[in-house]
Amino acid sequence: MSSKEGHKGLLFVMSAPSGAGKTSICSAVLERLPGLRHSISYATRTMRAGEQDGVDYHFVSMETFKEMVAAGEFVEWAEVHGNCYGTARKPIEEASSLGIDILLDIDVQGAAQLRASGLDGVYIFILPPNLAELRRRLVGRNSDSEAIIARRLDNAAGEIAEAGHFDYLVVNSDLEQAVGTVQAIMQAEKHRTVRAIGGLPVEFGLK
Repeated sequence: MSSKEGHKGLLFVMSAPSGAGKTSICSAVLERLPGLRHSISYATRTMRAGEQDGVDYHFVSMETFKEMVAAGEFVEWAEVHGNCYGTARKPIEEASSLGIDILLDIDVQGAAQLRASGLDGVYIFILPPNLAELRRRLVGRNSDSEAIIARRLDNAAGEIAEAGHFDYLVVNSDLEQAVGTVQAIMQAEKHRTVRAIGGLPVEFGLK
Protein backbone atom coordinates (compact mmCIF):
# COMPACT_ATOMS: atom_id res chain seq x y z
CA MET A 1 0.00 0.00 0.00
CA SER A 2 2.84 2.39 -0.69
CA SER A 3 1.78 5.73 -2.13
CA LYS A 4 3.04 7.15 -5.39
CA GLU A 5 6.13 9.35 -5.41
CA GLY A 6 5.44 12.77 -3.92
CA HIS A 7 2.51 11.57 -1.83
CA LYS A 8 2.54 11.20 1.91
CA GLY A 9 1.81 7.84 3.44
CA LEU A 10 -1.54 7.29 5.11
CA LEU A 11 -1.80 6.63 8.85
CA PHE A 12 -4.36 4.05 10.01
CA VAL A 13 -5.04 4.14 13.75
CA MET A 14 -6.76 1.11 15.28
CA SER A 15 -8.05 0.96 18.86
CA ALA A 16 -10.23 -1.40 20.90
CA PRO A 17 -10.91 -2.56 24.42
CA SER A 18 -8.59 -5.35 25.56
CA GLY A 19 -9.89 -8.69 24.24
CA ALA A 20 -11.80 -7.34 21.24
CA GLY A 21 -9.40 -8.99 18.80
CA LYS A 22 -7.47 -5.95 17.62
CA THR A 23 -4.09 -7.70 17.57
CA SER A 24 -5.43 -10.62 15.50
CA ILE A 25 -7.07 -8.25 13.03
CA CYS A 26 -3.91 -6.18 12.68
CA SER A 27 -1.80 -9.28 12.02
CA ALA A 28 -4.18 -10.55 9.34
CA VAL A 29 -4.47 -7.19 7.59
CA LEU A 30 -0.68 -6.80 7.52
CA GLU A 31 -0.41 -10.22 5.83
CA ARG A 32 -2.99 -9.29 3.20
CA LEU A 33 -1.57 -5.84 2.47
CA PRO A 34 2.20 -6.36 2.21
CA GLY A 35 2.89 -2.66 1.50
CA LEU A 36 1.38 -1.68 4.85
CA ARG A 37 3.89 -1.21 7.65
CA HIS A 38 3.15 -1.87 11.31
CA SER A 39 4.27 0.84 13.73
CA ILE A 40 5.88 -0.90 16.71
CA SER A 41 5.04 0.82 19.97
CA TYR A 42 7.15 1.02 23.11
CA ALA A 43 5.87 -0.71 26.26
CA THR A 44 6.95 -1.11 29.86
CA ARG A 45 4.90 -4.25 30.53
CA THR A 46 6.28 -7.77 30.71
CA MET A 47 6.40 -9.76 27.49
CA ARG A 48 3.65 -12.34 27.05
CA ALA A 49 4.28 -15.88 25.84
CA GLY A 50 5.05 -15.86 22.12
CA GLU A 51 5.90 -12.16 21.93
CA GLN A 52 9.23 -10.86 20.64
CA ASP A 53 11.03 -7.65 21.49
CA GLY A 54 11.19 -5.38 18.44
CA VAL A 55 8.42 -7.33 16.72
CA ASP A 56 5.35 -7.01 18.94
CA TYR A 57 6.64 -4.09 21.01
CA HIS A 58 9.90 -2.42 21.94
CA PHE A 59 9.98 -3.52 25.59
CA VAL A 60 11.77 -0.99 27.80
CA SER A 61 12.05 -0.21 31.50
CA MET A 62 9.90 2.47 33.11
CA GLU A 63 13.03 4.57 33.62
CA THR A 64 13.93 4.44 29.92
CA PHE A 65 10.35 5.21 28.96
CA LYS A 66 10.25 8.30 31.17
CA GLU A 67 13.52 9.52 29.65
CA MET A 68 12.00 9.20 26.17
CA VAL A 69 8.91 11.13 27.29
CA ALA A 70 11.09 13.92 28.69
CA ALA A 71 13.03 14.06 25.41
CA GLY A 72 9.81 14.48 23.40
CA GLU A 73 10.40 11.27 21.45
CA PHE A 74 6.75 10.13 21.53
CA VAL A 75 3.94 11.42 19.34
CA GLU A 76 1.59 9.89 21.92
CA TRP A 77 1.89 7.90 25.09
CA ALA A 78 -0.40 6.73 27.84
CA GLU A 79 -0.54 4.67 31.01
CA VAL A 80 -2.87 1.69 30.68
CA HIS A 81 -3.52 -0.94 33.37
CA GLY A 82 -0.45 0.27 35.26
CA ASN A 83 1.90 0.05 32.27
CA CYS A 84 3.07 2.73 29.82
CA TYR A 85 2.79 2.54 26.05
CA GLY A 86 4.04 5.05 23.50
CA THR A 87 4.52 5.65 19.78
CA ALA A 88 7.85 7.06 18.64
CA ARG A 89 7.57 10.16 16.49
CA LYS A 90 10.53 9.65 14.14
CA PRO A 91 9.52 6.36 12.41
CA ILE A 92 6.03 7.68 11.61
CA GLU A 93 7.34 10.94 10.17
CA GLU A 94 9.94 9.09 8.08
CA ALA A 95 7.39 6.61 6.70
CA SER A 96 4.96 9.42 5.83
CA SER A 97 7.62 11.36 3.93
CA LEU A 98 8.47 8.20 1.95
CA GLY A 99 4.83 7.59 1.01
CA ILE A 100 4.55 4.44 3.15
CA ASP A 101 1.24 3.63 4.82
CA ILE A 102 1.41 2.89 8.54
CA LEU A 103 -0.87 0.82 10.79
CA LEU A 104 -0.80 2.08 14.36
CA ASP A 105 -2.26 -0.28 16.99
CA ILE A 106 -2.82 1.83 20.11
CA ASP A 107 -5.15 2.28 23.07
CA VAL A 108 -8.06 4.73 23.19
CA GLN A 109 -6.08 7.28 25.21
CA GLY A 110 -3.32 7.33 22.60
CA ALA A 111 -5.79 7.71 19.75
CA ALA A 112 -7.37 10.68 21.53
CA GLN A 113 -3.94 12.32 21.86
CA LEU A 114 -3.30 11.85 18.14
CA ARG A 115 -6.65 13.40 17.19
CA ALA A 116 -6.08 16.31 19.55
CA SER A 117 -2.66 16.94 18.01
CA GLY A 118 -4.27 17.33 14.58
CA LEU A 119 -2.36 14.40 13.11
CA ASP A 120 -4.13 13.31 9.93
CA GLY A 121 -5.21 9.70 10.01
CA VAL A 122 -8.02 7.18 9.57
CA TYR A 123 -9.32 6.08 12.97
CA ILE A 124 -10.86 2.59 13.29
CA PHE A 125 -12.43 1.19 16.47
CA ILE A 126 -12.88 -2.56 16.99
CA LEU A 127 -15.84 -3.66 19.12
CA PRO A 128 -16.66 -7.06 20.64
CA PRO A 129 -20.16 -8.44 19.91
CA ASN A 130 -21.08 -7.87 23.58
CA LEU A 131 -19.48 -7.65 27.02
CA ALA A 132 -20.17 -11.31 27.85
CA GLU A 133 -18.13 -12.38 24.82
CA LEU A 134 -15.42 -9.90 25.77
CA ARG A 135 -15.12 -11.52 29.19
CA ARG A 136 -15.03 -15.00 27.64
CA ARG A 137 -12.11 -13.96 25.40
CA LEU A 138 -10.18 -12.38 28.28
CA VAL A 139 -10.61 -15.51 30.41
CA GLY A 140 -9.60 -17.67 27.45
CA ARG A 141 -6.21 -15.97 27.21
CA ASN A 142 -5.15 -17.71 30.44
CA SER A 143 -2.68 -14.88 31.01
CA ASP A 144 -4.43 -12.59 33.50
CA SER A 145 -5.75 -12.99 37.03
CA GLU A 146 -9.44 -12.51 37.84
CA ALA A 147 -8.59 -9.11 39.35
CA ILE A 148 -6.90 -7.96 36.14
CA ILE A 149 -9.76 -9.29 34.01
CA ALA A 150 -12.25 -7.39 36.17
CA ARG A 151 -10.19 -4.21 35.74
CA ARG A 152 -10.01 -4.66 31.98
CA LEU A 153 -13.79 -5.11 31.79
CA ASP A 154 -14.32 -1.97 33.89
CA ASN A 155 -12.02 -0.02 31.59
CA ALA A 156 -13.74 -1.45 28.51
CA ALA A 157 -16.94 0.43 29.30
CA GLY A 158 -15.12 3.76 29.26
CA GLU A 159 -13.18 2.85 26.13
CA ILE A 160 -16.32 1.80 24.25
CA ALA A 161 -17.92 5.12 25.23
CA GLU A 162 -15.22 6.83 23.13
CA ALA A 163 -16.02 4.80 19.99
CA GLY A 164 -18.16 7.58 18.55
CA HIS A 165 -15.04 9.71 18.03
CA PHE A 166 -13.61 7.24 15.51
CA ASP A 167 -14.15 7.31 11.73
CA TYR A 168 -15.16 3.65 11.51
CA LEU A 169 -16.64 1.05 13.87
CA VAL A 170 -16.07 -2.65 13.19
CA VAL A 171 -17.77 -5.33 15.30
CA ASN A 172 -15.57 -8.40 15.61
CA SER A 173 -18.13 -11.18 15.95
CA ASP A 174 -16.38 -13.16 13.19
CA LEU A 175 -12.64 -12.63 12.74
CA GLU A 176 -12.51 -13.29 9.00
CA GLN A 177 -15.39 -10.90 8.34
CA ALA A 178 -13.87 -8.22 10.58
CA VAL A 179 -10.52 -8.51 8.80
CA GLY A 180 -12.23 -8.15 5.42
CA THR A 181 -14.09 -5.06 6.61
CA VAL A 182 -10.93 -3.37 7.88
CA GLN A 183 -9.11 -4.23 4.66
CA ALA A 184 -11.95 -2.73 2.60
CA ILE A 185 -11.86 0.45 4.71
CA MET A 186 -8.13 0.86 4.11
CA GLN A 187 -8.36 0.28 0.39
CA ALA A 188 -11.32 2.65 0.04
CA GLU A 189 -9.51 5.39 1.96
CA LYS A 190 -6.57 5.12 -0.44
CA HIS A 191 -8.92 5.85 -3.34
CA ARG A 192 -10.73 8.84 -1.85
CA THR A 193 -10.60 11.64 -4.41
CA VAL A 194 -8.75 14.02 -2.10
CA ARG A 195 -5.89 11.49 -1.81
CA ALA A 196 -5.92 9.81 -5.23
CA ILE A 197 -6.28 12.82 -7.51
CA GLY A 198 -2.66 13.95 -7.15
CA GLY A 199 -1.38 10.65 -8.53
CA LEU A 200 -3.39 10.81 -11.77
CA PRO A 201 -1.98 11.94 -15.15
CA VAL A 202 -1.88 15.73 -15.60
CA GLU A 203 -3.67 15.34 -18.97
CA PHE A 204 -6.86 14.44 -17.09
CA GLY A 205 -7.04 18.04 -15.92
CA LEU A 206 -8.29 17.13 -12.45
CA LYS A 207 -7.47 19.33 -9.47
